[in-house]
Amino acid sequence: MTLYKIAVIGGTGPQGKGLAYRFAKAGHTVVIGSRSAGRAQETADGIADRIGVAGLVGGADNAAAAEAADIVLLAVPYRGHAELVASLAARLAGKVLISCVNPLGFDERGPYGLDPADGSAAEEALRLAPGARLAGAFHHVSAASLWGRSPVLDHEDVLVCGDDEQAKDVACELARAVTGRPGIDAGPLRLARHLEPLTATLISVNRRYKVRSGLRITGLEQTTGADQDDGSVSGLIHG
Repeated sequence: MTLYKIAVIGGTGPQGKGLAYRFAKAGHTVVIGSRSAGRAQETADGIADRIGVAGLVGGADNAAAAEAADIVLLAVPYRGHAELVASLAARLAGKVLISCVNPLGFDERGPYGLDPADGSAAEEALRLAPGARLAGAFHHVSAASLWGRSPVLDHEDVLVCGDDEQAKDVACELARAVTGRPGIDAGPLRLARHLEPLTATLISVNRRYKVRSGLRITGLEQTTGADQDDGSVSGLIHG
């Protein structure tokens, strides 16, 4: 397994913190990114205490975190997403950028998907940071499950979409830290328009049945290109 240095932008929020915990627990070096470097470091210290390993998790402001990392993961609310990505665009150039941002709204009837002008948050991110190598992933994994004590979330799969094949390979490889299996290549980036709002459906199911639902794809072998070509993934980051 290739180990990376991953910046989790929005890492002080529930989903970002949960993903950072899973990545660090798997041995990756993680930098928590936040508008407040102090708050980021507090979250990093909490994760380090939980995994019981020093030196794998640190905190910084968003710009410094993105600058320091091999891979940048966006786990921020959709509100303010465009301004943040635009501010980081120069630091994201040439790096793998993974978006798990879900543009959602909530009203008295429950959650629903918003309609971004670019089609999805992931496509918006690529427009604002065109030099990044972008994939969409981790949209549907419950923050509570990520922070839970289960060794892996083997009841669900991580769906990955994108137009950069090597970036998708990296995202599929990182999914192992969450589910114990590589992620599933779900197709081109435009499918983020369907994957992102699907999260609203899962939230609705969770509320009705008092569960932490997830998605599991059946009927295919659990293998990806990331299993077969570690050199291309490693070379993208380090070579």
